[in-house]
Amino acid sequence: MILDFNEILDDKKFEDLIVSYFEDLKNEKENKIIDVNVKPSGTGTDGGRDILVTFKVTDTVMTFDRRWVVQCKFHTSDVSTDKIADINIPTLLYSYNASGYLLICRQKPTSKLTELFERLEKNCKFENKYSIWSGEQLKRLILVKSKKEILQQYFPRYFSYCLANKYL
Repeated sequence: MILDFNEILDDKKFEDLIVSYFEDLKNEKENKIIDVNVKPSGTGTDGGRDILVTFKVTDTVMTFDRRWVVQCKFHTSDVSTDKIADINIPTLLYSYNASGYLLICRQKPTSKLTELFERLEKNCKFENKYSIWSGEQLKRLILVKSKKEILQQYFPRYFSYCLANKYL
């Protein structure tokens, strides 16, 4: 059995999974993240921001904040540029004083969308970061970084299977 997004019934639950994933990062001991502040946008039109994540990070010399605007796409098909065409991403980053934009897809981004993000990052005068996680990347991160509680809450069939087979 594999981790399957079909256990997640709708886009709101998918966003909740992403919020839980980021909130859980503050419990990791190996990283340089001191704190994570996660703010979902709430219901209604979000203007390209489902979640705002602020990491308090240390590099042993000083502590600083790094803020990401996160957009979640729970489409059953690959995500193309037309799914974000109404979002001016650089302006969105500026308005939230963010240093990066992360698009998280249930499926895969199209090559045109990937190219758009590469151009945005290459041509950005402010050194902002533009990143996309495919569904497969997200699954790997969840399996490696998340606690059992996240698997149990969002993937109950997978969690039960793993318990029954003593994988957890």
